[in-house]
Amino acid sequence: MKAEGFVKGRPAELAVLDYGLFKVHANGRVIGICGFAIRTDADETILIDTGFPEKYAIDTDAASKEDRLYEFGEVLECGPGNLPNAQLAKLGLSSDDITLHVCTHTHIDHVGGLDAFPNVPILISAKERTLPRPLYWGGVQPLEWPDRNYLQVEGDVAIGPGLTVLEASGHAPGQIALMVELPSGPVLLTSDAISRPAEIDEKFVGSWDETVAIASANRLMALAAEQGAFVIYGHCPEQWPKLRKAPEVYT
Repeated sequence: MKAEGFVKGRPAELAVLDYGLFKVHANGRVIGICGFAIRTDADETILIDTGFPEKYAIDTDAASKEDRLYEFGEVLECGPGNLPNAQLAKLGLSSDDITLHVCTHTHIDHVGGLDAFPNVPILISAKERTLPRPLYWGGVQPLEWPDRNYLQVEGDVAIGPGLTVLEASGHAPGQIALMVELPSGPVLLTSDAISRPAEIDEKFVGSWDETVAIASANRLMALAAEQGAFVIYGHCPEQWPKLRKAPEVYT
C-alpha cells in the first residue's frame, strides 16, 4: 500500500488531543502528552499518535511499576478521558471514523494505542518499522508490531493535498513531522523532532542521534519560516496550556 496520495481530501480542521501530563524527574519539567486528529474535506479522519497505553488510565501506579517508567518520571494525569477514543468522542468521532493512523515514532507516550484500530492502516517511517520492536522506553520493549497494513515512508512524502510527512530523524531513528495546510494557513507538527524551542539551543542532548536531530530541527524550522507556518511543538510546557484542544479545532 502506497503512502503517497493515500489521503484524498484537503485538511479542513486540526484538533489537538489531550493524552495527559507527565513530569520529568531530571528537570522537573511538566509536559503535555498530545495527539492530533485531522479531518479533510473528503470526510476522512487522520489520527496522529495515541498517547500512553490504556493500562495507565486503569492503574497508573501499577503500569508505571511494570514498565519502570517511575525511573524517568511521573505520570501526573492519564485517565479514561485521556485515551484516544474519549478524545475523539469530544469531536463527535469514534474509532470507526479513522481513515489513517499516523505514528510519528514509537516511544511510550506516542504508541500506546498502536494496536487499537485493527482495520486502519498505520503510516510510519520505514526506519522505525524495521526495528525489532517498538522503542517504548529505555530497555523496556513489551510491545510487538501489530498485524496491520503499514504505509512505510522514506524521506518527505505528500500523503494527500496539503498534507506532507517530513523525515525528521534524530530524536528517534524514524521520527517524522507533518506539515498540514489548513484553510487559515500551514501548521507544522514537529512531534518530538523538536519537543520545545529551547531544545534547539540545547543541541538535543540525550537524543538517539544528536547530530541528526540538530540537522532535522534546522530543516523543519527553515520550512516553517519559508511557509509562514504555525509551529506546534511536541512537548512544550509554555505552549501546551495555550493550545486549543478538542473539542476546539484549528481551521
